[in-house]
Amino acid sequence: MLKEYNPYLEYKDGELHLEGVSLKNLAKEYGTPLYVYSASYIRDRVRAYRRAFPEALICYAVKANFNPSIITLAKEEGAGADVVSGGELYLALKAGVDPSKIVYAGVGKTVQEIEFAVKQDILMFNVESSMELDVLNDVGQSLGKKVRIAIRVNPDVDPKTHPYISTGMKKSKFGIDIKQAKKEYEYARKLKNLEIVGIHCHIGSQILDVSPYIEAVEKVVELYWDLSKSGFDIKYLDLGGGLGIKYQPDQANPEPEDLAHAIMPSLKDVKAQIILEPGRSIVGNGGILITQVQFLKDKGHKHFVIVDAGMNDLIRPAIYSAYHHIVPVVERNSKYIKTDVVGPICETGDFLALDREIPYVERGDYLAVLSAGAYGFAMSSQYNARPRACEVLVEKGSVKVIRKRETYEDIIYSY
Repeated sequence: MLKEYNPYLEYKDGELHLEGVSLKNLAKEYGTPLYVYSASYIRDRVRAYRRAFPEALICYAVKANFNPSIITLAKEEGAGADVVSGGELYLALKAGVDPSKIVYAGVGKTVQEIEFAVKQDILMFNVESSMELDVLNDVGQSLGKKVRIAIRVNPDVDPKTHPYISTGMKKSKFGIDIKQAKKEYEYARKLKNLEIVGIHCHIGSQILDVSPYIEAVEKVVELYWDLSKSGFDIKYLDLGGGLGIKYQPDQANPEPEDLAHAIMPSLKDVKAQIILEPGRSIVGNGGILITQVQFLKDKGHKHFVIVDAGMNDLIRPAIYSAYHHIVPVVERNSKYIKTDVVGPICETGDFLALDREIPYVERGDYLAVLSAGAYGFAMSSQYNARPRACEVLVEKGSVKVIRKRETYEDIIYSY
């Protein structure tokens, strides 16, 4: 079952290993909470996208995991970067990503961020509003540059995912209604410091059924042909990311090939280059959060396993009621117990699992929280003045610390 999550994850003599490295030994050496990532898995996922879409530009969505070493892995396999902030752009550049392979989205870009990106000569901005067109044009004029843009269109497609990560419907803050898009393109064409090069669309995240992509792509292609007939030279169709991963044991794990089979028939006559922005499906099941049991607590009607990783380390369960599969690092007990796995944070919503059946554990045991490579450390915080976790990268038996554990001094120096 574990190999359905990650082929490099397995028990050896009852002890969990990732790429041949003992997770128990890593926890003892580097402490917990501890994020551990599989480099081979991440490389494999980028390669899978490039095989499924050989002519496309794959731009890794940095927001999923912004560790520079992770970005570098994707870059080494030929990926560019999808960024949504000046910080993510800075990290992508530090990781060696070619600016000509960077696209910049996000609803709230500041003038300083825009100036930084224009000076780096990135591939294009994915524009989220009419007012943003004016700001981009003004920045381009002040810098004496033409700013390449695509407009993010909102196709009003239900991606069948959690409402907080559904971004392509009318009520979403993202994008411009596709029915109004041509009007915005006509307006952009009048702005002298903008160069219109693409169309952008992103319907959501953690999408397990590829059928919503078909509807979205069909609408985007219809706009593409309409704009082409009106004299627009659309060089790129950026179709976003959002392909989901296996979190629960009974969930599917959709492949890039499945997405290609679904959408490529609609794109067969399109001359523009396709851009894809995968994030979670690149790194999600490449990462594991190791945590140590601190206490067991039985209140009669309720049992608790209290661990040292909390919502400050992995907030997805708290804000999305997200499921993360949890397994023991060392198999030593066939007895199961129904329990809440909770963290040390002073919030009732601080949990990793509720009413979950897991093998019985004792104080000091280690647990592995799976599917933690995306939106894990990236969304972590110092809440309750807790230092953020250490991050380790393993590859074919080797181990590399890619972010040291924070100290109390690091928290002080943040102020």
